[in-house]
Amino acid sequence: MRAAVFNGVGRPFDIEDRPDPTPNAGEIIVKVERCGVCGSDLHMTSGHGGMTYQPGSVIGHEYAGEIVALGAEVEGFKVGQRVTSIPLAGCGRCEACVAGHPALCPQMKGYSGGYAEYVRCAASGTILLPQTLSMEDGALCEPLAVGLHGVAMAQMPPGSRVAVLGAGSVALAAIFWARKLGAGRIVAVSRSDRRAAMALEMGASAFVQSGEGEIERVTEALGGQPDIVLECVGVPGMLDLGVKMARRNGKVVSLGFCTAPDPINPAMATFKQVSLHFSMHFTLREFQHVADTLDAGHVEPRSMITTRVGLDELPAAIERLRGANEDTKVHVAPGQ
Repeated sequence: MRAAVFNGVGRPFDIEDRPDPTPNAGEIIVKVERCGVCGSDLHMTSGHGGMTYQPGSVIGHEYAGEIVALGAEVEGFKVGQRVTSIPLAGCGRCEACVAGHPALCPQMKGYSGGYAEYVRCAASGTILLPQTLSMEDGALCEPLAVGLHGVAMAQMPPGSRVAVLGAGSVALAAIFWARKLGAGRIVAVSRSDRRAAMALEMGASAFVQSGEGEIERVTEALGGQPDIVLECVGVPGMLDLGVKMARRNGKVVSLGFCTAPDPINPAMATFKQVSLHFSMHFTLREFQHVADTLDAGHVEPRSMITTRVGLDELPAAIERLRGANEDTKVHVAPGQ
């Protein structure tokens, strides 16, 4: 098969021929039809923050496709079905797995590899795509589930005032779910206004460009300090901003993927009694809920896909995403 391969920091991905994967027990082989480029892929191939993929890795975890092979002990699936899959699996027996959180399993195994024509995935984390959904919809399920899990962690009472820091795909997903789950006013906050219209389309009530006086402007737009701040940027300084922005007894939930130290002022958080939460991945139930929600016709997130490329174009597209760009979500079709 052909695959886009990460061979080291500072060089574009290479298109290489790799052996076709074969399924182990409990695994499925999927012909990848669509895979999204995630911001964490950019972080973990940049060399910043001390977390980097190993050279020679085939990554990509926002994928959907068609089953072409089944391993032993796989039940409930057949060749030819359209699926999307959580890019990890747990042991299935520990406390985290029993509670539905395989991402927290001490024996968690990753199933990246969507930047290739075929990918191996765990049957335990795979769901069928409803007939109403396209492969592009299927590849959106993973980032939308990340946003859903973060909003669910906030345990948001109906009518809550919500500030979302950032305007990337995770932030837009968070806005979408905050609106669906009953938020009152929602304000998106970003240093660039290029996704302001999309934030409003996802359900934001207002957009505030970050900079001098941003906390006051967010408070004015919300009609009070936010009850919940969803941090979706993942760069140093955002957690401290969230603590300062939240109301007394408010909540800050971090969905951003910051790989560098990010200090906060504990005295400020203590004085305000702000609770700070970190959102890790999502559950299989949340993953299925995303597909069900799209299937029910709530398809606003489709507009997040701004560029579609074939595999040969992917290395250049990833390098473009590392700098200033107009994209929100890039999808690759590895078979093209």
